[in-house]
Amino acid sequence: MNILDDLKLQYKLGGIAQRVIYWNVACFLVSLIFFYQFSIGQFDFPNWLALSSDPSAFLFKPWTFLTYAFFHDGFMHLLFNMLVLNFASSLFLTFFTQKQYLGLYILSAVFSGIVFVLSFYFLNYGASIVGASAAIMAILVATTTYQPLMHVRLLLIGNVKLWHITAVILILDLMQFRLGNMGGHISHLAGAIFGFIFIKLLQNGIDLSKIVSKIIDFFVNLFRKSPSTPFKKVHKNYKKPTEKTPSKIVTKDKTQQQIDEILDKISQSGYDCLTQEEKEFLFKAGK
Repeated sequence: MNILDDLKLQYKLGGIAQRVIYWNVACFLVSLIFFYQFSIGQFDFPNWLALSSDPSAFLFKPWTFLTYAFFHDGFMHLLFNMLVLNFASSLFLTFFTQKQYLGLYILSAVFSGIVFVLSFYFLNYGASIVGASAAIMAILVATTTYQPLMHVRLLLIGNVKLWHITAVILILDLMQFRLGNMGGHISHLAGAIFGFIFIKLLQNGIDLSKIVSKIIDFFVNLFRKSPSTPFKKVHKNYKKPTEKTPSKIVTKDKTQQQIDEILDKISQSGYDCLTQEEKEFLFKAGK
């Protein structure tokens, strides 16, 4: 099995957090091909992808309130965000569902984008932003709000409480507020506020992620073909059904059992713990 097949299998078996990371990486590769200006050594994102502080974005490019959260203006920007996203996602999904995760990512990106546009409008500034930082901050703060005393083991440091990590990141954002990238820091803090609100509402029985789930389900059902019901035929003559070959049943049971064992192994130790033979077996079984 080649690397491409391995990546396809990881995407297929991985959860929503891994898929969001894949989407971010894919968008970065696309932007590297189409939007990177080699002559000046930086990205030049079009205004139909990046989120502009121009209020007309509300009316003419509303999708940019989401698309900006999947693009990054540099490799280090992408790398740092994906490392923090992977860390925050693993903690969040310990307590909440994948639908809540996706809903929080999308809603926090939209909320942070709106705060950014309104802030720059009243400050009479003009700029555009890209990056998943606001959504990542929302996921991290949401988890911290729900379980602030959770112990996290960090390399070279040891065990620290989750709220300590979140507090350091927020303080660093506040310290850099006037130094540069003010729009980015505004969206980061907006994402943190939304993550806090999301959990507080959830604890009071209001799950905002259902908004996203309902919208996604609507479009999925809209384009899904309704299964056609075949006509039923009634036969007067009864014919005893032929017995299935026992060997086929045994083979199917063994295959399914092996798949279940591998999936259990992934849930306990992760995909990377699989042997090459197990990866190839899963890839063939998924076809």
